[in-house]
Amino acid sequence: MTSIKSRKSDLLHVVITGASSGIGAACAEIFARSGHTLILGARRLDRLETLAPHLRSLGAADVWVGELDVTKLASIEQFQLESQSRFGGVDVLINNAGLAAGLDPVATGSDDDWEAMMNTNVLGLLKVSRAFLKGMIAANHGHIFNMGSIAGFHTYAKGAAYAGSKHAVRAISGALRQELTGTAIRISEIDPGMVETEFSLVRLGDQAKADEVYRGMTPLTAADVAECVYFAATRPPHVNIDHIVLMPTDQSSIGLVHRRPT
Repeated sequence: MTSIKSRKSDLLHVVITGASSGIGAACAEIFARSGHTLILGARRLDRLETLAPHLRSLGAADVWVGELDVTKLASIEQFQLESQSRFGGVDVLINNAGLAAGLDPVATGSDDDWEAMMNTNVLGLLKVSRAFLKGMIAANHGHIFNMGSIAGFHTYAKGAAYAGSKHAVRAISGALRQELTGTAIRISEIDPGMVETEFSLVRLGDQAKADEVYRGMTPLTAADVAECVYFAATRPPHVNIDHIVLMPTDQSSIGLVHRRPT
């Protein structure tokens, strides 16, 4: 095992799952600009390898990328071991990997869609957190971010499994806060409304349908969400931002969106 790299006390080692695009990549960019070290995981390793030089050019102290599938325990364990070997302790873990699959009602829902969401959004988040918590607890130091959604506060037809998975993220975040009371480890949950990323394209499988989701309104950007993560991560150690809910001005609830004529 290599020794922990020397660093300034105010510079962070930041782990981001699902870092190859969208909110994960935006989080990587904002931490890179402040000179932090990035440890990035995603299934699409080629995208991470393309992203890494850009992050170094922004000012990241170091960037390491590794293949990570949060639905596979062996992949999680290998990723955690490699990051520990290279960097030692981790300061920030951003559990960003997640997805939505399908738009069927429960009566005709797909097992594959349900299992993909639960394995990624819930079990993946739990298993990644467990892998990195061991070191955080030993060091009595760290900050875990769980990427939720306003679907964790509301339900909607044809979204039972996705909303269920995000309700679970809220439950996990709250339980972790209680379990870690008395330590210096912080837990934050970030709950965005409509964000224009690859999310809708992955869910709907069609670019025209994905574009229609944001028709006539101005959604959040991935950078908007990343700024919230960065703000919470850089508060003084005695301050824990439990959760941040952010929505576009055009959106007042999960199903109420103001759309201008196009």
